[in-house]
Amino acid sequence: MVDMLIAPLNSTRLQRVCVLGSTGSIGSNTLDVITRHPGRFEVFALSGARRVDELLSQCVQWRPSFAVMPDEGAARRLRAAVAQAGLATQVLSGDQALCDIAAHPDVDIVMASIVGAAGLAPCLAAARAGKRLLLANKEALVVGGALFMSAVAEGGATLLPIDSEHSAIFQCLPKDVSTWDERIDHIVLTASGGPFRQRDPATLSAATPDQACAHPNWVMGRKISVDSATMMNKALEVIEARWLFGLSPDRIKVVLHPQSIIHSMVVCRDRSVLAQMGTPDMRVPIAYGLSWPHRIESGADLLDFTRLSALTFEEADAARYPGLQLAWDTLGGPMGSTAVLNAANEIAVDAFLNERIRFDQIHAVNAQSLVDCKVESGCCDSVEGLLELDAQARCVALTIVASLSR
Repeated sequence: MVDMLIAPLNSTRLQRVCVLGSTGSIGSNTLDVITRHPGRFEVFALSGARRVDELLSQCVQWRPSFAVMPDEGAARRLRAAVAQAGLATQVLSGDQALCDIAAHPDVDIVMASIVGAAGLAPCLAAARAGKRLLLANKEALVVGGALFMSAVAEGGATLLPIDSEHSAIFQCLPKDVSTWDERIDHIVLTASGGPFRQRDPATLSAATPDQACAHPNWVMGRKISVDSATMMNKALEVIEARWLFGLSPDRIKVVLHPQSIIHSMVVCRDRSVLAQMGTPDMRVPIAYGLSWPHRIESGADLLDFTRLSALTFEEADAARYPGLQLAWDTLGGPMGSTAVLNAANEIAVDAFLNERIRFDQIHAVNAQSLVDCKVESGCCDSVEGLLELDAQARCVALTIVASLSR
């Protein structure tokens, strides 16, 4: 178990922030929180994948020292637009540039919100450089696991979870990490159940991408919205929690909570239950990560208890959410199985969003990929090995998608 609590940041000067994935929902919400505290934070670097116009708009507003786009073509367009706007922002391209800004000596805080395995290398770079790392990228732990947590320990980084569920657990746990095992019985991750919680499982084969993306509580990107509909997001969060909190998989539970008011719970040895509550707004865990151990204004609405309906809880139906069990299956399998699951799921969700497979076939692709993809011993000992396994799993998943698309 890694001690995630190191030391508060120096509050006597502006804290310089690098936002990886600034054009996504988490990145945009991070900038929204920062906007509310001009005397506390300074945007040092931004990165975006493909949205040149959005990243340009952010550069105009924030005047960062660096902006990065992995694709050289996109970076070239951004570079020309930045020059035309008369900005001093230096535009970089390539995957190494993401690592460079994450580990830059002038950076205090790194918001890691790049979606997918592409976020692993810059997360590792920030960890090894000893940054305050706000982790919204599940894949750093789902794919990286032990390698990533070792980098956090060796670099002396401060790791703070940004997923609402993991932030909730973190806020409820005792501050002394060494007492977690003796004081905590298990943790409970809550899940909304997504848009299909009450839909007949027999009809899910006809679910459309737009229906799967119509989340009842949260405003999210299309990929994570589909993951919420399948509950694969919760499966990945179970894997993430295993590494974040050092708990064995059998001490991590999941329960449906449709209202998304209780974000997760800690069950103590004496059967006391500690829960973190709030409106379903990602700015709350983001603000907590930016300011820990203090608390700052997030911009979220205040939870009004007088207007709350009943808070309800349900078991996750295995017929509706067959992918959830894959979390425990892969954690009990060969090291690297979780990376295979993550890669296969990215391929499967993309195929569904592009209407090449049915909604119910997402699980079929994931489950079969775990059978067909061979995990070699030692493949998780390096970034290169993990990325090679990731690429292999994607090829396997693509083959399965092709067979289903015929």
